Amino acid sequence: MQPTFVLVHGAFANSFSFAPLQAELGLLGHRSVAVDLPGHGFGATYTPAYQAPQDLEGLATSPGAIKGVTLADNAAHLIGILERAKRNGPVILVAHSRGGITATAAANLRPDLIDHIVYVSAWCPVTLDVGDYYAEPEMAGVDPAAFASALAGNPADLGLLRVNFRTANPDALAAFKAAFFADGTDEQFLTFLNTFQPDENLDAGGSADRAQAATWGRIPKTYIRLLDDASLPLALQDRLIREGNALTPDNPYDVHTLEGSHLKWLVDPVPAARVLGELAALER
Repeated sequence: MQPTFVLVHGAFANSFSFAPLQAELGLLGHRSVAVDLPGHGFGATYTPAYQAPQDLEGLATSPGAIKGVTLADNAAHLIGILERAKRNGPVILVAHSRGGITATAAANLRPDLIDHIVYVSAWCPVTLDVGDYYAEPEMAGVDPAAFASALAGNPADLGLLRVNFRTANPDALAAFKAAFFADGTDEQFLTFLNTFQPDENLDAGGSADRAQAATWGRIPKTYIRLLDDASLPLALQDRLIREGNALTPDNPYDVHTLEGSHLKWLVDPVPAARVLGELAALER
């Protein structure tokens, strides 16, 4: 039976991010579903203060629909989609970036719904909570403060993380490009930036949401390393692979490497689609 790829986006992103990849997968004869996690896609909040001319004071205080959304909500939503997809045959779950946290949480709860799990430069916490990895040597080159000029409002007051991706601040734009898409043209970068939504939920999970050997560890898994990723550096990707392999030595990652930044594989999806197509052939 033909597998279904279920694609899970990262922070501030949505199902729209996967349009080029889905087009390439479709042309190769593969079926795919791109997920919008709660509060994303058409469930996102775009306050009028975010429009031009921007009202920065209003942007810093306007409520957002994603307030109160938890990792458990994300996992439950994804499980509902996996249940539907599984009725049609094998399911290959593909997660990018922060989407790996949700994919891991869902895999911990319902491994029976996933025939293969693929992390594309994605978080799969094993020995630490996600936030704690930022204090580790592998993340020493990542400076979250570089985006401070684009933050809108106080996350504690808003109950969410809000970033003004429509800023014209050249320093903020340069920081975004360096972190996410240094190998893209300025036009490609700005196009992708305008698919981002301003709000993201605050819950990145805790120790109970780390990969669990008894459930997550039963699923065949692949890690696709992104060689030039500056926001989830290669050293951290490799550490996550090592930790996952140590947790389930009898079920190690199948590892592939693609050149490019955090977003390049989505804009130029041919290499990634080929790797995913090979996995689909194995599942068939």
